[in-house]
Amino acid sequence: MLLITAFVINGSLALIAILLHYEALFQPDKLLPKLAHIAPRFRVLIGVGAIFMAHVVEIWLFALGYFFTLQFPIMGGLVGELSGHGMLLDCAYLSFVTFTTLGYGEIVAQGYLRYLTGVEALTGFILITWSASFLFIEMQKYWTSSRSNGAE
Repeated sequence: MLLITAFVINGSLALIAILLHYEALFQPDKLLPKLAHIAPRFRVLIGVGAIFMAHVVEIWLFALGYFFTLQFPIMGGLVGELSGHGMLLDCAYLSFVTFTTLGYGEIVAQGYLRYLTGVEALTGFILITWSASFLFIEMQKYWTSSRSNGAE
């Protein structure tokens, strides 16, 4: 039963993060062309800022998932060099390190909670590469048009 609970929590968090990211890429794709009064290279910067904020929100989503799951000790716990600044900040740190696939390892999830770290790492890897692909396409659009028009 605990494995099923972990699967539902982990799958739900990944799905929510993917849907959030879809919207975070879809909206700039619609809005950036409408910002014709802004230089093309700055439109790319706006896209970068929007994507950065989306990643931060997604990371905090997973941090809240860790925090929620930790309320049920039977699901597992965190061990290692906990900061002492509160469990939520430790969850956020673990989430940032896991989402970006850095994986320092000074805080480690145990029990069923550790499966969330795997799901988050895979989700983060996919969303980061999705963002890179999106930005590459946007840069091709706006930087190429910028050179053609002689705009900076």
